[in-house]
Amino acid sequence: MGSCASDPAILKSWRKTPPPSSSLVRLSQLANDKYESPPFSSGGHNWRLVVYPKGNEEDNGRGFVSMYVECLSSTTPPIDVFAHLTFFVFSEEEKKYLSIQDVEVKRFNSSKTVWGLSQALSVETLKDRAKGFILYGEEHEFGAHVKIALPPVPVDLNLPFHKFSWSIRDFSCLKQNDCVSKTFHMGEKNWTLTLYPKGDSETDGQLHQNLLLADGETLMRGEMIFVRVQLQVLDPHGSNHLTESLTCWVMASTRAYGLPQSMPCAKIQEAYLDREDTLKVEIECEVVKAIKNNPFF
Repeated sequence: MGSCASDPAILKSWRKTPPPSSSLVRLSQLANDKYESPPFSSGGHNWRLVVYPKGNEEDNGRGFVSMYVECLSSTTPPIDVFAHLTFFVFSEEEKKYLSIQDVEVKRFNSSKTVWGLSQALSVETLKDRAKGFILYGEEHEFGAHVKIALPPVPVDLNLPFHKFSWSIRDFSCLKQNDCVSKTFHMGEKNWTLTLYPKGDSETDGQLHQNLLLADGETLMRGEMIFVRVQLQVLDPHGSNHLTESLTCWVMASTRAYGLPQSMPCAKIQEAYLDREDTLKVEIECEVVKAIKNNPFF
């Protein structure tokens, strides 16, 4: 049993209400270090929560709690079922459930009936009594929620390749502390880049850039955007581009993210300006995914 998902994008938060499916697990009574819950129904299909409290080593889960959802519905011919998965662990200390949401839509069918997270929570955290995840003796409360989703639109149709280039002229003569690019469109939203030629308060002496939603862009309550981008300062004399990657969530409370370029501004002056004193910056969008009206917020 495996997640078949490399580096999944997950979102952790706390919620007070119990999940639709929840089970108490006593570690001393487990067979083969694996727990399988009774079946539960969601979206017209039957499911089962599968938990490895000590980790599923076959899925790179050593040292972590591994949690999966198995689709028990069988159809012939096979029919794809798309779903969002969220896993839960109850904390007596917080009196809340730790929610671990896999933001990627999963595709269940006859050849792939199990999806989940091999590294949902560290075993060290689970066993830390100060965290409150140990309840009665050696019992833990785990849960899962399956939300049926529409089939995703192919990436090449929904999220075309995005690249934005920005040339900053007379870079050496800039007097202001920051420069703001023109607005560019990416993943159904408008964005801008803010560049600090001399660094900001936290990265003094190093080139620093911020990716942020443009003025006028608003996010609804519960709307989040998952962003995976690559920022480059281009080498005008060759291919030694200065490259950094950024993966983050953008929501109403965190509309901007900074990404320091790991190079002193003095070296930027020496090696990354062309003959006309122009600095060229590029941003490439690998993934931008919006989740609107998230039911867990």
